This record gives sequence, structure tokens and C-alpha cells, in this order.
Amino acid sequence: TELGVERRFVPESCPRAVRPGDFVRYHYLGSFPDGTRFDSSYDRGSTFNVFVGRGQLIAGMDQALVGMCVNERRFVKIPPKLAYGSEGVPGVIPPNAVLHFDVLLIDLWNSEDEVQVQTYFKPEKCPRTVQVSDFVRYHYNGTFLDGTLFDSSHNRMRTYDTYVGIGWLIPGMDQGLLGMCVGEKRIITIPPFLAYGEDGDGKEIPGQASLVFDVVLLDLHNPKDGIAIENQLVPESCERRSQTGDFLRYHYNGTLLDGTLFDSSYSRNRTYDTYVGKGYVIAGMDEGLLGVCTGEKRRIIIPPHLGYGEEGRGKIPGSAVLVFDIHVVDFHNPSDSVSITVHYKPSNCTVLSKKGDYLKYHYNASLLDGTLLDST
Repeated sequence: TELGVERRFVPESCPRAVRPGDFVRYHYLGSFPDGTRFDSSYDRGSTFNVFVGRGQLIAGMDQALVGMCVNERRFVKIPPKLAYGSEGVPGVIPPNAVLHFDVLLIDLWNSEDEVQVQTYFKPEKCPRTVQVSDFVRYHYNGTFLDGTLFDSSHNRMRTYDTYVGIGWLIPGMDQGLLGMCVGEKRIITIPPFLAYGEDGDGKEIPGQASLVFDVVLLDLHNPKDGIAIENQLVPESCERRSQTGDFLRYHYNGTLLDGTLFDSSYSRNRTYDTYVGKGYVIAGMDEGLLGVCTGEKRRIIIPPHLGYGEEGRGKIPGSAVLVFDIHVVDFHNPSDSVSITVHYKPSNCTVLSKKGDYLKYHYNASLLDGTLLDST
């Protein structure tokens, strides 16, 4: 005569339990005491979706669902007075029938819910965070609240690349990505009314489904960004700085914003040699190499629209921010003449060398960065 509830499985983690007013999605098997099945959500291939405590369910089920956790399984015994009473349901439920339900809770949310963000890793250095209108590249695993995977960028081996805060994403993800650092990892839980709503996406995501995204941010920039320069070493003596038209020799390590190495002149044991300001290198490098001294070390951060754009190149993915740590070894201009610096000259110097003379002299020969080449 009374409602019976047996908790057959309770998950270790239960951050939230069903309360009156919550919306739930659950699977069930309905049977009579002799084991005869009269209904099953599994047979229909769809969960039963309903608000709890609003009279949309028989009274016994309205009570039995309260306090359940996602992934919890309950066996519920409902007496007639809390089910279909003395009338039953013609052709389905006989009068005064006791009903047994085997219930598995898949999802729950409330219309007052907001996006939940849980950061479980944050890098120590975070010079910039995601803002509205930024372009981001990130990896994710997308699951339902019960842990079922519905999508993963890792499986496709390709980041998800998009603008944030301008409506290119579901509203919950637009909110959940704001404030992230490159390298940060967070769990973003999104109620259905900030995701795909009543209809789902028409493919993997059913209607009224809460979504959980495990996200790691790999890259971010804004279309308004220019290059950023961080000086790492500037020589005390710098008689000349590079200008448009100069020819430079420099070493570099090229990485993505998350630290992934994509190229290095050091690995080839050979400098990269090029003219500056003439379009021989990507636009961001053309700009970043101006104003350097011989021996200088600097970091040049280049947004994709000044790098390799949306298509990328080789190991560089599309829309990738590039980081170059450079060391300038040498530079000159084709219009340069020979430069002579006198370190010592005898006071008595009556005979000067002239063309055709035979000379004997000592020398130390080095590159502009001081590397010794030869010495008599």
C-alpha cells in the first residue's frame, strides 16, 4: 500500500540530486508484479523527458525520482493509489494494479541553471585571456551528463577553430570559453536551453540534453592584433639597427602558442638568410626583424593574418599564432661600403701603403657577432 524505493546503484560522485521543479531524462522498464512488461523507454529508443513535481507524472513516480543522482538506478514499487487507481488504463494497465519500475537517471537540470565552469589546470603564466570577438583554437571531448561521449575533436585530430562571443557557438560555450588562458583546461557544463534545446542537433544530441565539454585551449588571437615583440637580450653596444632593405642572417626556434615546435634553424645548423621589408618572409616577420641589433635576441609573436592565415602551411595549422625566438647573427645593406676603424696608428707615419705594394700583416678574422673565423 506504500511507495517502495530500492536504490540498486548509486554513483560515487553525486554533485546534484533531483529536486521538485527539475527537468529529468531517464530510462525505465515498467512491469507488473508477475514480471510481465507493459512499457519500456528502451524499446522506443528514447529517454522519458519530464518535469518532476509538477503533476506531469503519476504521483508515485513524482515522489520516487526526488533525490536521484545522474547514473543512479532505482527499483520503484508503486501502489495503485499512487498510480492509475481503480480505473487503470484500458488495454494497458488493469484496475488496482501495482506497478514496478526499473529506473535509470540520465540527465537533470533546472530552468534556473547557468553555465558551470570548473578549471582543473591553469598555467602559471597567463599574459592574456579569451575575450569577446577573439578567435580561438581548442580541443574538446563532449559528453552527456551520464558520461556518454557524443563528439571529440581529439578523435578527428583537428582543433575546433572559431570566434567567441559573436554567436558562432552555442550560447553556453560562448560563455564558457571566456577568460581562458592558452594551456588552460576546464570542464564546461551547459544546460539544454543554452545548448541545443528541445530539438537537439538532429544527429548525436537528443532534445533537452545537458552537455559537458572537457576543453583545452591551444591558441587565441584577435583579428585586430598586430605583432608583439619581447626583447630577451639587447647588446650594450649597438651601432646600427636593421632597416628595410637590409640583409639579415639569424637563428630561430618557431613554436605554436602552446609551445609545440614546428621549425628550427638550429636543428639545421644553418642561419636563415633573407632581406627584410621586401616581402621575402611572412608579413609579421618582416615587421618583427626591423630595428634589431647584431647579437640581439627577441621573441616575435605573430597573429595568423600576419603569418600563414587560415590555411596554414606544413606543420603549421590554419589560423595559428606563431612564436619565433630569434638571435640576430649578422646584417648588412647591399649599398654598404667598407667600414674602417683605426685602433692604433704610429705617430711617425711618413710612408703609406698604396696600390701595388706588397704587404705583410697579422689579422684576426671574425663574423659580425664575434665568431672567430681565422687568425695568423
